[in-house]
Amino acid sequence: MEMREEKGDMGGWETPKRGDCRIPVAIRCPPPPRKKKRCPTAAGALGKRRGPPRNGYFHPPDLEALFALASRREACA
Repeated sequence: MEMREEKGDMGGWETPKRGDCRIPVAIRCPPPPRKKKRCPTAAGALGKRRGPPRNGYFHPPDLEALFALASRREACA
């Protein structure tokens, strides 16, 4: 059996050429969302820097014990 292919004949398959089958034209992306407005009470508090506490910082008496390094043999056992 001999198979012949005619010029331009691709077995009955061809690219659709209708308008609804075409790739749509690229559209512009929407703009990014706007930032939310800040509350008037919170806006003033966020910009100010707080000073140190009046009574000083908390210093527990055993604070150094928390950061003391144990020897490797004791830590692994």
